[in-house]
Amino acid sequence: MCGVTSRVLFIRVDPTAPEAMLGEAFSECGFEIHTFDVVPADRLDSPVADVQFPDLTRYDVVVVLGARWSVYDESLRASWMGTLMTQLTEAADAGVGLFGVCFGGQLLAQTFGGSVSRSDSPEIGWYEVSTDDPELIPPGPWFEWHIDRWTVPPGATEIARNGNASQGFVLGRALALQFHPELDETVLEYWLADDRDGQAGKVGRTHDELRVETKELSDDAAQRVRALVRNYLTRVVGATPQP
Repeated sequence: MCGVTSRVLFIRVDPTAPEAMLGEAFSECGFEIHTFDVVPADRLDSPVADVQFPDLTRYDVVVVLGARWSVYDESLRASWMGTLMTQLTEAADAGVGLFGVCFGGQLLAQTFGGSVSRSDSPEIGWYEVSTDDPELIPPGPWFEWHIDRWTVPPGATEIARNGNASQGFVLGRALALQFHPELDETVLEYWLADDRDGQAGKVGRTHDELRVETKELSDDAAQRVRALVRNYLTRVVGATPQP
Protein backbone atom coordinates (compact mmCIF):
# COMPACT_ATOMS: atom_id res chain seq x y z
CA MET A 1 0.00 0.00 0.00
CA CYS A 2 2.80 2.37 -0.85
CA GLY A 3 5.00 3.63 -3.67
CA VAL A 4 4.09 3.95 -7.33
CA THR A 5 1.55 1.10 -7.22
CA SER A 6 -0.68 2.92 -4.72
CA ARG A 7 -3.84 4.35 -6.23
CA VAL A 8 -6.01 7.28 -5.17
CA LEU A 9 -9.46 7.93 -6.59
CA PHE A 10 -10.69 11.52 -6.61
CA ILE A 11 -14.48 11.66 -6.74
CA ARG A 12 -15.30 14.92 -8.48
CA VAL A 13 -18.86 15.49 -7.34
CA ASP A 14 -19.11 18.91 -9.00
CA PRO A 15 -17.23 19.78 -12.24
CA THR A 16 -16.14 23.12 -10.77
CA ALA A 17 -14.37 21.40 -7.84
CA PRO A 18 -11.36 19.42 -9.15
CA GLU A 19 -8.53 17.97 -7.08
CA ALA A 20 -6.02 20.70 -8.06
CA MET A 21 -3.28 20.97 -5.41
CA LEU A 22 -4.46 17.82 -3.65
CA GLY A 23 -3.83 15.83 -6.80
CA GLU A 24 -0.33 17.27 -7.04
CA ALA A 25 0.38 16.38 -3.40
CA PHE A 26 -0.77 12.75 -3.80
CA SER A 27 1.20 12.45 -7.03
CA GLU A 28 4.36 13.67 -5.29
CA CYS A 29 3.83 10.91 -2.71
CA GLY A 30 3.97 8.34 -5.50
CA PHE A 31 0.24 7.76 -5.95
CA GLU A 32 -1.34 6.92 -9.28
CA ILE A 33 -4.18 9.42 -9.83
CA HIS A 34 -7.65 8.25 -10.89
CA THR A 35 -10.78 10.42 -11.15
CA PHE A 36 -14.52 9.87 -11.37
CA ASP A 37 -17.05 12.58 -12.29
CA VAL A 38 -20.48 12.38 -10.63
CA VAL A 39 -22.58 15.29 -11.95
CA PRO A 40 -21.60 16.62 -15.40
CA ALA A 41 -21.69 20.32 -16.25
CA ASP A 42 -24.88 19.97 -18.31
CA ARG A 43 -26.78 18.53 -15.34
CA LEU A 44 -25.91 21.00 -12.61
CA ASP A 45 -29.49 22.26 -12.43
CA SER A 46 -30.89 18.71 -12.21
CA PRO A 47 -28.31 16.62 -10.34
CA VAL A 48 -30.63 13.79 -9.28
CA ALA A 49 -29.73 10.62 -11.17
CA ASP A 50 -28.57 7.07 -10.67
CA VAL A 51 -24.77 6.84 -10.81
CA GLN A 52 -22.67 3.69 -11.17
CA PHE A 53 -19.57 4.32 -9.07
CA PRO A 54 -16.38 2.31 -9.51
CA ASP A 55 -15.53 -0.26 -6.86
CA LEU A 56 -14.00 1.93 -4.14
CA THR A 57 -12.32 -1.05 -2.50
CA ARG A 58 -9.93 -1.28 -5.48
CA TYR A 59 -8.18 1.90 -4.33
CA ASP A 60 -5.82 2.64 -1.47
CA VAL A 61 -7.37 6.06 -0.84
CA VAL A 62 -10.66 7.63 -1.96
CA VAL A 63 -11.01 11.42 -1.84
CA VAL A 64 -14.50 12.95 -2.02
CA LEU A 65 -14.24 16.57 -3.17
CA GLY A 66 -16.49 19.59 -2.77
CA ALA A 67 -19.87 20.38 -4.30
CA ARG A 68 -22.55 23.05 -4.37
CA TRP A 69 -25.24 20.85 -2.85
CA SER A 70 -26.10 19.90 0.73
CA VAL A 71 -25.51 16.35 1.91
CA TYR A 72 -28.91 16.37 3.64
CA ASP A 73 -30.77 16.94 0.35
CA GLU A 74 -33.24 14.05 0.46
CA SER A 75 -33.63 13.83 -3.33
CA LEU A 76 -29.88 13.36 -3.72
CA ARG A 77 -29.71 10.95 -0.82
CA ALA A 78 -32.37 8.84 -2.58
CA SER A 79 -30.20 8.71 -5.69
CA TRP A 80 -26.41 8.79 -6.17
CA MET A 81 -25.53 10.20 -2.77
CA GLY A 82 -27.11 7.31 -0.92
CA THR A 83 -25.26 4.90 -3.18
CA LEU A 84 -21.98 6.68 -2.47
CA MET A 85 -22.58 6.60 1.29
CA THR A 86 -23.09 2.84 1.14
CA GLN A 87 -19.91 2.37 -0.88
CA LEU A 88 -17.91 4.60 1.46
CA THR A 89 -18.99 2.42 4.38
CA GLU A 90 -17.91 -0.68 2.47
CA ALA A 91 -14.58 0.94 1.60
CA ALA A 92 -13.95 1.85 5.23
CA ASP A 93 -14.72 -1.73 6.29
CA ALA A 94 -12.19 -2.92 3.69
CA GLY A 95 -9.46 -0.67 5.14
CA VAL A 96 -9.45 1.95 2.37
CA GLY A 97 -8.26 5.40 3.39
CA LEU A 98 -10.97 8.05 3.05
CA PHE A 99 -10.41 11.79 2.69
CA GLY A 100 -13.28 14.29 2.53
CA VAL A 101 -13.13 17.96 1.51
CA CYS A 102 -15.96 20.35 2.48
CA PHE A 103 -19.01 18.58 0.97
CA GLY A 104 -16.91 15.41 1.05
CA GLY A 105 -16.08 15.95 4.71
CA GLN A 106 -19.72 16.58 5.51
CA LEU A 107 -20.64 13.41 3.63
CA LEU A 108 -18.18 11.42 5.73
CA ALA A 109 -19.69 12.92 8.88
CA GLN A 110 -23.22 12.00 7.78
CA THR A 111 -22.21 8.53 6.54
CA PHE A 112 -20.66 7.55 9.87
CA GLY A 113 -23.38 8.84 12.18
CA GLY A 114 -22.81 12.58 12.56
CA SER A 115 -25.23 15.25 11.40
CA VAL A 116 -25.02 18.13 8.94
CA SER A 117 -27.14 21.28 8.98
CA ARG A 118 -27.17 24.88 7.81
CA SER A 119 -24.55 27.00 9.56
CA ASP A 120 -25.35 30.23 11.38
CA SER A 121 -21.94 31.49 10.24
CA PRO A 122 -21.22 30.62 6.59
CA GLU A 123 -17.56 31.00 5.63
CA ILE A 124 -16.24 32.26 2.30
CA GLY A 125 -12.59 33.28 2.08
CA TRP A 126 -9.42 32.64 4.05
CA TYR A 127 -9.96 31.81 7.73
CA GLU A 128 -7.69 30.90 10.59
CA VAL A 129 -8.02 27.28 11.73
CA SER A 130 -6.72 26.08 15.08
CA THR A 131 -5.49 22.52 15.39
CA ASP A 132 -4.67 20.03 18.11
CA ASP A 133 -2.32 18.20 15.72
CA PRO A 134 -0.35 20.73 13.62
CA GLU A 135 1.66 18.02 11.88
CA LEU A 136 -1.48 16.40 10.52
CA ILE A 137 -3.51 19.58 9.95
CA PRO A 138 -1.21 22.60 9.88
CA PRO A 139 -2.84 25.73 11.30
CA GLY A 140 -4.43 28.17 8.86
CA PRO A 141 -5.24 30.31 7.14
CA TRP A 142 -7.18 27.89 4.92
CA PHE A 143 -9.72 28.70 2.24
CA GLU A 144 -13.39 28.08 3.03
CA TRP A 145 -16.58 28.17 0.98
CA HIS A 146 -19.44 26.51 2.83
CA ILE A 147 -22.89 27.26 4.22
CA ASP A 148 -23.36 23.98 6.12
CA ARG A 149 -21.45 22.42 9.00
CA TRP A 150 -21.24 19.01 10.66
CA THR A 151 -21.37 17.47 14.09
CA VAL A 152 -18.54 15.00 14.58
CA PRO A 153 -19.67 11.35 14.24
CA PRO A 154 -19.47 8.93 17.18
CA GLY A 155 -15.97 7.62 17.80
CA ALA A 156 -14.28 10.36 15.77
CA THR A 157 -11.66 12.74 17.13
CA GLU A 158 -12.06 16.40 16.24
CA ILE A 159 -8.61 17.86 15.65
CA ALA A 160 -9.30 21.24 14.02
CA ARG A 161 -11.84 24.02 14.47
CA ASN A 162 -12.46 27.75 14.49
CA GLY A 163 -15.13 29.94 16.03
CA ASN A 164 -17.62 29.14 13.28
CA ALA A 165 -17.41 25.39 12.75
CA SER A 166 -15.58 22.13 13.32
CA GLN A 167 -12.85 22.01 10.67
CA GLY A 168 -11.38 18.51 10.82
CA PHE A 169 -11.80 15.09 12.36
CA VAL A 170 -10.26 11.63 12.13
CA LEU A 171 -12.22 8.39 12.29
CA GLY A 172 -10.27 5.21 11.67
CA ARG A 173 -8.55 5.70 8.31
CA ALA A 174 -10.80 8.64 7.40
CA LEU A 175 -9.90 12.33 7.54
CA ALA A 176 -12.61 14.95 7.02
CA LEU A 177 -11.84 18.62 6.36
CA GLN A 178 -14.29 21.49 6.26
CA PHE A 179 -11.87 23.78 4.43
CA HIS A 180 -10.49 23.50 0.89
CA PRO A 181 -6.78 22.56 0.86
CA GLU A 182 -6.95 21.99 -2.90
CA LEU A 183 -7.81 25.58 -3.82
CA ASP A 184 -5.53 27.53 -6.12
CA GLU A 185 -6.13 30.63 -8.23
CA THR A 186 -7.59 28.64 -11.12
CA VAL A 187 -10.14 26.87 -8.92
CA LEU A 188 -11.07 30.16 -7.29
CA GLU A 189 -11.93 31.60 -10.71
CA TYR A 190 -14.26 28.65 -11.37
CA TRP A 191 -16.12 29.42 -8.16
CA LEU A 192 -16.28 33.16 -8.66
CA ALA A 193 -17.68 32.68 -12.18
CA ASP A 194 -20.29 30.36 -10.67
CA ASP A 195 -21.23 32.72 -7.83
CA ARG A 196 -24.45 33.75 -9.54
CA ASP A 197 -26.36 34.14 -6.27
CA GLY A 198 -23.74 36.45 -4.78
CA GLN A 199 -22.89 34.20 -1.84
CA ALA A 200 -19.57 35.96 -1.31
CA GLY A 201 -21.28 39.32 -1.06
CA LYS A 202 -23.73 37.97 1.49
CA VAL A 203 -20.86 37.32 3.90
CA GLY A 204 -19.28 40.70 3.15
CA ARG A 205 -16.58 39.57 0.72
CA THR A 206 -15.91 40.88 -2.78
CA HIS A 207 -14.51 38.77 -5.60
CA ASP A 208 -11.50 41.05 -5.90
CA GLU A 209 -10.71 40.68 -2.19
CA LEU A 210 -10.79 36.89 -2.55
CA ARG A 211 -8.49 37.08 -5.58
CA VAL A 212 -5.95 39.26 -3.78
CA GLU A 213 -5.90 37.09 -0.65
CA THR A 214 -5.59 33.90 -2.68
CA LYS A 215 -2.68 35.29 -4.68
CA GLU A 216 -0.94 36.18 -1.42
CA LEU A 217 -1.66 32.97 0.47
CA SER A 218 -1.87 30.10 -2.01
CA ASP A 219 1.89 29.47 -2.28
CA ASP A 220 2.17 29.00 1.47
CA ALA A 221 -0.99 26.88 1.47
CA ALA A 222 0.56 24.65 -1.22
CA GLN A 223 3.41 23.78 1.14
CA ARG A 224 0.99 23.00 3.95
CA VAL A 225 -1.10 20.81 1.64
CA ARG A 226 1.95 18.67 0.94
CA ALA A 227 2.61 18.23 4.66
CA LEU A 228 -1.06 17.47 5.31
CA VAL A 229 -1.25 14.75 2.64
CA ARG A 230 2.07 13.14 3.59
CA ASN A 231 1.14 12.97 7.29
CA TYR A 232 -2.37 11.75 6.48
CA LEU A 233 -0.88 8.89 4.46
CA THR A 234 1.68 7.89 7.07
CA ARG A 235 -0.29 8.45 10.26
CA VAL A 236 -3.95 7.89 9.34
CA VAL A 237 -3.78 5.45 6.43
CA GLY A 238 -0.56 3.70 7.39
CA ALA A 239 0.95 4.02 3.91
CA THR A 240 4.57 4.77 3.08
CA PRO A 241 4.75 7.68 0.62
CA GLN A 242 7.72 8.11 -1.66
CA PRO A 243 10.39 10.41 -0.14
